[in-house]
Amino acid sequence: MSEDEIETAAQPDEVVEVVEELVEDPIEVLETRVAELLSDLQYARAETMNARHRGQRDKAEAIRFGSAGLAVRILPAIDGLEKALANGDGDSEAILSGVRLTLDAMRAALTAEGISRVEAEGAEFDPTCMEAIATIAAPDGAAAGSVIEVIEAGYTLHDRVLRPAKVIVAEG
Repeated sequence: MSEDEIETAAQPDEVVEVVEELVEDPIEVLETRVAELLSDLQYARAETMNARHRGQRDKAEAIRFGSAGLAVRILPAIDGLEKALANGDGDSEAILSGVRLTLDAMRAALTAEGISRVEAEGAEFDPTCMEAIATIAAPDGAAAGSVIEVIEAGYTLHDRVLRPAKVIVAEG
């Protein structure tokens, strides 16, 4: 029955029957809502698991292929060394030129990856990025605590020390 029929119904019993037909059973409504919420919960759990698996897969790929950028930048340096050896024919100038080009290419590759050399020569000794191998009496014009000679260059990756510079320090 429609609302118009309810209004025109003559008997109160007929109105009660019509109203009961229009109002759903509250238990049925709650059971339907619970089923919908359980379905939504299962969907949310599945989405969460999928996101977790995607994240783990992406992390594994990043670890596995993270050095690809550096490798691509170093490959020209390897090519340069191979050409220097193949075309050298005992010509030391050609070999020196190839080695210079290779060194420049490798330095450029490291710089592109955020790796920089620790500038230690003549600088104040910094124990956070330098390792003192020896100390010697300060020569003329050198301040105590300054780096006199770099034995092995140090490198940083952004702000993290990859390898400290091995240096000889002037003592006062």
